[in-house]
Amino acid sequence: MNRVQDKVAIVTGAARGIGGATALLLAKEGAKVAVTDILADEGKTLVQEIHSHGSEADYWHLDVSQETQVKQVFAEVYRKWGKIDILVNNAGIAGINKPTHEISEEEWNTVMAINTNGVFLCTKHAIAYMLNTGGGSIINLSSIAGLVGSRGYPPYHAAKGAVRLMTKANAIQYAKNNIRFNSIHPGLIWTAIVEEPLKKTENPTEVLKDYEKRIPAGRLGKPDDIAYGILYLASDESKYMTGAELVIDGGYTAQ
Repeated sequence: MNRVQDKVAIVTGAARGIGGATALLLAKEGAKVAVTDILADEGKTLVQEIHSHGSEADYWHLDVSQETQVKQVFAEVYRKWGKIDILVNNAGIAGINKPTHEISEEEWNTVMAINTNGVFLCTKHAIAYMLNTGGGSIINLSSIAGLVGSRGYPPYHAAKGAVRLMTKANAIQYAKNNIRFNSIHPGLIWTAIVEEPLKKTENPTEVLKDYEKRIPAGRLGKPDDIAYGILYLASDESKYMTGAELVIDGGYTAQ
């Protein structure tokens, strides 16, 4: 308990899935949590759940691809709680799954706007506050798709690969300022980003079994599996860790 006591955390894409599990866990461990998302109903419901545990949180509507919104929300969080210690750049979409030569510029840019530009914009505005308060921890959600290739989702791979190296560059740049940057690389995790495309297949049960066969651990991950990794990187337990990649994938990329 109290692993991030009295720290202020902003979690993007926090209404459900990995973001929701992360916001709830950080709050249980003592953080004041800014739940940010475009899904207002789910976000406000999560805030109510956090309050029911006796922890502090509030909801802000945030489209991470829009800098004016990012700037405004981060300023409001800072005014409310006086600092920003933790940023979890979780907001992301799977995007289009087509061969590269069939992808339109608009489809490509939609993925980049959220998965890459959103990380840049939130990082940019968090750093400004962290420089004034002695440092912080920024955790970027990349993916195993940022480490290895596959046959699908070219824009997603490109975006998550960019997040991986953006993390490392910033880790070097801001180490002297006590601002740490690390990336998390989830494997197949049972969230909407996996569930919704799965439902569109002809035989979801068989496709799911095929996924599980590819994973040494024998199952898809759960949002909590990732949230606990994020908690470690957010806490002072990882104070000597920056520029690192934390892979949580049930052994998938060990093969």
